[in-house]
Amino acid sequence: MSLQLDTFNPRVMAVQPSATLAMTARAKQLRREGKPVIGLSAGEPDFDTPAPIAEAAIQAIREGFTHYTENAGMLELREAICRKLAEENGLTYEPDQILCTNGAKQAVAMAIEVLCRPEDEVLIPAPYWVSYPEMVRLAGATPVILPTSVETGYRLTPEQLEAAITERTRLLILCSPSNPTGTVYTPEELEALADVLRRHEHVYVLSDEIYEYILFDAKHVSFASLPGMKERTITVNGFSKGFAMTGWRLGYLAAERPIVKAAAKVQSQFTSAPCSISQKAGLAALQMDKGPIREMVAAFRQRRDFVLERLQAIDGITCPKPEGAFYLFPQVSAFYGRRTPDGRTITDSESLCLYLLEQCHVALVPGQAFGDPNGVRISYAASMENLAEAMRRIEAGLAALQ
Repeated sequence: MSLQLDTFNPRVMAVQPSATLAMTARAKQLRREGKPVIGLSAGEPDFDTPAPIAEAAIQAIREGFTHYTENAGMLELREAICRKLAEENGLTYEPDQILCTNGAKQAVAMAIEVLCRPEDEVLIPAPYWVSYPEMVRLAGATPVILPTSVETGYRLTPEQLEAAITERTRLLILCSPSNPTGTVYTPEELEALADVLRRHEHVYVLSDEIYEYILFDAKHVSFASLPGMKERTITVNGFSKGFAMTGWRLGYLAAERPIVKAAAKVQSQFTSAPCSISQKAGLAALQMDKGPIREMVAAFRQRRDFVLERLQAIDGITCPKPEGAFYLFPQVSAFYGRRTPDGRTITDSESLCLYLLEQCHVALVPGQAFGDPNGVRISYAASMENLAEAMRRIEAGLAALQ
């Protein structure tokens, strides 16, 4: 018996595969073929997990902490998350308002799955993280994309938000610091968005704060800390980016009890609790000195400044200065319509990224995946040596276009 695609769940068939993972996989394939590819496509720190975190995990294994924990996560970790949110974000939660998840990505998915109903609309500023619209579609809701611009620093304006809200609007997704642009909303900008939402009490907010610790020229403000917003905000965070723990798969969400209870019910049927060892590691992360994080952020700042300066020196490229995360999102549409040395036409960001990958051996991610077809995402989570060589190749590759 052969399976036909039209027999599968139509929601699944409507989902697009992750362009980030696809580009990373293609880069790895070229490396296996012996090509000297420099990957600037992956969304993860290139630093090792700090030693105190790893040591806590090793100790947990030695002590036999290898069994299931509570579905919501071990109480000690949820208590530590509550302390972190209170001390660093000005948010008061109890442990039963925290759900520990298998990565922050699952926390986002659980929140969308619980809140969104068929016919609901979810507002997503673009450029956006590639998974947001697909998760919304899987939940049976409709993503409504709100394009932002270089002129606003890739920020959603209050006027845009007001104009987009309808009776069907259920959720607004905000990511600050942003993947893929590095944009960080100021406290005043967040308050202006909150002021709009106060007039529309039926709209919830999913605040993705996974890049909270990676800041350069800005201050992080949790959206739920704004007056009147806590009851309607699901705060998502985790350990992947700030603690260089991407492979440990540990995240969490904080919200009102009915939301957390519903999300925990869904998680109990899909995955159950996160890895017990990862939870012990996460507890150590919250308790350790932040010195390793500061060192990592200082290195990211140096890299950001280097790559941004090189990009801004290329005629035809426009790129706002990111205030956080470890990405740049330059506009590259000036190169569309040009021809490669072998005669192929660059028609969009995808064909430009393929050219730079196949011919220049630098892996970037096309802007189409993030809802902005005129940009590309560059991750500078790489060594200065690799960044310098990658920029040399990009400069040469763009200069070769006719």
